[in-house]
Amino acid sequence: MPEFEKPHTHELTKHQSLVLDALAREENASSAYNLLDQLRGQGLRAPQQVYRALDKLVEYGLVHKVESLNSFVACAHPHDHHHLTVFAICDQCGNVDEFSEPVIERRLKAWSRENTFTLNSAAVEMHGVCANCEAKSAEPPPP
Repeated sequence: MPEFEKPHTHELTKHQSLVLDALAREENASSAYNLLDQLRGQGLRAPQQVYRALDKLVEYGLVHKVESLNSFVACAHPHDHHHLTVFAICDQCGNVDEFSEPVIERRLKAWSRENTFTLNSAAVEMHGVCANCEAKSAEPPPP
């Protein structure tokens, strides 16, 4: 679970803090509606409240949207947004690992320069099977 330091330049609202804390407890990506279900008892009542909080948390670099899952994850490296973000998504258990990949980022920036394309942001999502699920599938069935 990632450790978070609240952004110094932005004070988080109560809803933003609740959403960030809920995401930090999750092992997998979580949808806005899942977050809403978890946080109803703490004052969040409408999807718009969750989406507004998520939008700001993404803007602050504390949360990422995993587009292919239409879900969100707490940023594993909230202070390191200088490199391309890559998500390795397990199709069996739903685990999402985040890492930076400067080599791919350099190639994308070079392509952008060569093709007069202004790159604002980029994320790569890889789908497959994580080591834990792979190991489980390799185990012989119980007798």
